[in-house]
Amino acid sequence: MDELSNTIAALRGARQLSQTELADAIGVSRKTISTVETGRFTPSVVIALKLASFFNVPVEQIFTLNKTP
Repeated sequence: MDELSNTIAALRGARQLSQTELADAIGVSRKTISTVETGRFTPSVVIALKLASFFNVPVEQIFTLNKTP
C-alpha cells in the first residue's frame, strides 16, 4: 500500500507554531493535526487545501505519495 508523508511538523516548526495554534487557524482539532503529522490519518482534500493555503505553498510541498512495490 502506498504511504503519504508530509512536512507539516517542519512547516510548523519554521513558524514556531504549536499543533493547537495550527489547528485553530485552519478550523480542525489538535488531534487531527497530530494524526495527520504522524501518518495515522490521511487528511481530506479540504484539510490538505487549508494547510496549503495557510502555509502559502502548493499541496505537493506538504504531502508526498511514497509508492511501495
